[in-house]
Amino acid sequence: MNGETVQFTFDGKTYAARAGQTLAAALLANGVAVVARSFKYHRPRGIMAAGVEEPSALVTVGEGGRVEPNTRATDVFVYQGLVARSQNAWPSLAFDVGAVNGLVSRLIPAGFYYKTFFGPPKRWMVYERFIRKAAGLGPAPQHADPDAFDHRAAFCDLLVVGAGPAGLAAALAAVQAGQRVMLVELDRLAGGALLREDVRIDGAAGAEWAQDAVARIVAGGGRVLLRATATGYWDGNLVSVVERLAEPGQAPSRADAPVQRLWKVRAGRVILATGAIERPLAFGGNDRPGVMLAQAVRHYVRRHGVVPGHRAVVATSNDDGYRTAFALADAGAQVVAVLDSRAAPAGPLAERARARFAVLADARPIDTRVRGKRLCAVIAQVGGGEQRFAADLLAMSGGFTPVAHLHKQAGGDLAWDAATQAFVPGAARQAQASIGAAAGGHDLAAILAQGWQAGGGEARMFAVDDPLGMGTPAEAATVPDTIRGKAFVDFQNDVSLGDIDLAWREGYRSVEHLKRYTTLGMGTDQGKTGNMAALGRLAQAQGVAIPQAGLTTFRPPYTPTTLGVFAGAAVRGHAGPVRKLRLHAEHDRQGAAWQPVGYWFRPRSYPQAGESLGQASLREARMVRQSAGIVDVSTLATFEVAGPDAAALLEMACATAIGRLAVGRGRYTVMLREDGMVMDDGTAWRLDEQRYLLTSSTGGADRMAQHLSWLRNVMAPQLKASVVNVQEHYGAVALAGPRAVAVLAGLTGAAAPAHMHCARGVIAGIEVLVLAASYSGERAFEVYAPGHHMPALWQALHQAVVAAGGGAYGLDAMDHLRVEKGHVVIGAEVDGRVTAADIGLGGMLRKQGGFVGWQALQRPVLATAAGRRHLVGLTVLDGQALPEGAMLVLREGEEPLGHVTTAAPRVAGEGWIGLALLTDGTSRHGQELLAWSATRGATVRVRVGDPVFYDRQGARYRD
Repeated sequence: MNGETVQFTFDGKTYAARAGQTLAAALLANGVAVVARSFKYHRPRGIMAAGVEEPSALVTVGEGGRVEPNTRATDVFVYQGLVARSQNAWPSLAFDVGAVNGLVSRLIPAGFYYKTFFGPPKRWMVYERFIRKAAGLGPAPQHADPDAFDHRAAFCDLLVVGAGPAGLAAALAAVQAGQRVMLVELDRLAGGALLREDVRIDGAAGAEWAQDAVARIVAGGGRVLLRATATGYWDGNLVSVVERLAEPGQAPSRADAPVQRLWKVRAGRVILATGAIERPLAFGGNDRPGVMLAQAVRHYVRRHGVVPGHRAVVATSNDDGYRTAFALADAGAQVVAVLDSRAAPAGPLAERARARFAVLADARPIDTRVRGKRLCAVIAQVGGGEQRFAADLLAMSGGFTPVAHLHKQAGGDLAWDAATQAFVPGAARQAQASIGAAAGGHDLAAILAQGWQAGGGEARMFAVDDPLGMGTPAEAATVPDTIRGKAFVDFQNDVSLGDIDLAWREGYRSVEHLKRYTTLGMGTDQGKTGNMAALGRLAQAQGVAIPQAGLTTFRPPYTPTTLGVFAGAAVRGHAGPVRKLRLHAEHDRQGAAWQPVGYWFRPRSYPQAGESLGQASLREARMVRQSAGIVDVSTLATFEVAGPDAAALLEMACATAIGRLAVGRGRYTVMLREDGMVMDDGTAWRLDEQRYLLTSSTGGADRMAQHLSWLRNVMAPQLKASVVNVQEHYGAVALAGPRAVAVLAGLTGAAAPAHMHCARGVIAGIEVLVLAASYSGERAFEVYAPGHHMPALWQALHQAVVAAGGGAYGLDAMDHLRVEKGHVVIGAEVDGRVTAADIGLGGMLRKQGGFVGWQALQRPVLATAAGRRHLVGLTVLDGQALPEGAMLVLREGEEPLGHVTTAAPRVAGEGWIGLALLTDGTSRHGQELLAWSATRGATVRVRVGDPVFYDRQGARYRD
């Protein structure tokens, strides 16, 4: 910590802090006692802990899109301009109306929500308003997050989690042994316990030794990540680590810099040096501001130079509490008494303490008193009587719980240590080991030696000077048989010992049931401070040892993690694979309304001033019917198949005859799955004797590429043919309409090819391939050119069609046109459940077979059409719009006979038409049905007929 001063605000008031302090330390230094309100009873809460285990001091940090609610004040370091606010309080932190819940606490005990909200469904409309207002703690952000997040992968021989004395020793030894080492630490400084203890290692102060160790690790090639939390331990020694590159609510150092980074670390070995969490004591009023964990008090005094109180009582069940008493006294605080729950505390620490303080054996706090909202007195049971101590600080230590979350997530077992009344890591399932306090260690010299050996170093002893010593295990406090007032175990969710007793009486005796009934450990702290006391109470009620009472699951993440870091770069326009057309800028200039189609964005229509999307699409469709239009079709899957056996390979993939195509001719075709269902459709063109071009749908491009690869490499590796996906190379524009022939001839200076013929030509100096195929029902052509020529080609075509009275059209107009022609689309009519016969294309299939899916079509269930759903056309009879997805029924509420796949207004005429898949549809032509959509509240009368509504003879696209 340096002497630089920074300004921050809390609840609108400006305070000063020293750089390097946590927000919690800064608030304590400024005399702010109450920083939060509890979830259920809205009780005033202060700072209790000093790390990520803090259950009470939750605040909202940041402004605008950088707001982060439920941030632990102990886990954010102050910076210039930090804005923090209290939460879960109205109208203010000092006067919170919600505190009335505490006055009626008997009416809202554990599980009250299971007993209260009964009655008819209408009552839920009333309950819901109150439940939603009460849910949560801090308000959710209202603005988009402006920051960036990052993902990285790393590989190392050894990953060390935790940069306390054990972790530093292990990393040092591994670096010296030539291993690739990665060390992660959630604090901004390495050292762990060394930052709060008055110790020396190899002649240097503990904190200085830690910083020197980091420098040596980095110099030896190791990577050290500070402000980095190992959030989860997965199979294959994969550990996820979230690194903070900026504090919560803080803008990044550069506009393009990430604020957090998710590391996926694959390690040869993992060493867990994650330390231990101090347990609070259970007594009446143990949640009041001024009641803190003893190690946390020592942390603030020694590391941050903040003394949380002037008159202190230390309540402990172990020797570690005495260290806090000495730290307070050395900092100038008055230690009123040390309450030791042990019957006869002995040893050097106890003896030294007796020389300075009043040390009371068989003593424990049973209640507290406040003046205003600040602690003013501690009531203790000493022997068989009671004593009252005037104090504004109570430092409590109820033992320690090793942080075994990651060990358990890795599949490791937990063993019960009776001496410390704690679960410690047992047998490991992966290449990992727990060391130091995380393994139940307590002596500094032994911890350093253990870490050194775990890192691969030979046995050695560090020169440790620890005046107060840690020679005895840290005994844990027992849960009192009787309590006075509310003794909390889960401080965030207001779960008390009385709630656990109630749950037991009501039959919730499994630890998992207890957790859900009381909400124990379900807050942001995940029971880090409260679970052991709860297990102790449960075991006490059962009359068994704690291990027999059970244990909850240690689920990742270890600490709350923002969703942004999981998404990484996959936000906004990068939420999924997004591809832009080469003509994106051209479409933008013409006012395109964009539509996501798979991972592409395509123009939906080009609305003119005052037009809706529906009006624009209908105008564009009629333009194509009357004159000419162009549409970008570059997203179609496109493959070149070449070689002596190219035709044979295509005839395996396509269900129509391809081999008999003459050079310069093309054919519409369908591709089947192995089960005989239609997978995709497209066109096949013979460009040369041994060279073909195959197109298929936009959405099926990836699937078709995999399918052709499977055929070529697995099913027919003997064929001499190559398949190249040329979608990236080519772009394409479709030109359609009665004036399309004239437009094309004027641009190429040559006659347009006949329908289903192809030819090469030149447009605006660009060599093009012209395929004469129609999707619209009008005379139409697909013009292909290398992708880098597409802007010039589009501009030439657009200028020519505008001169002919046409223009550009989008997906909606294309859909209107194809519905009138009864053309199917993959995903709507071809939904994975139809055969070629179901959609009226059975006559196209090669009778001799030999294509994928042919064998399946020979099954009797597919050989007959009875009972199958067929493609039909629907004509609306009552002038309403036809809802897509509507069920086709004889009467509302009956079992549906089919459904509407696509609907559109007529282009050539008035009213609505649609396509549908209808059971025995070919035999229902002329029948009237209801298109019933319960979700839209619509019922429309329709007549079933042929799916082709326009130019059934096909004269218009052949002329």
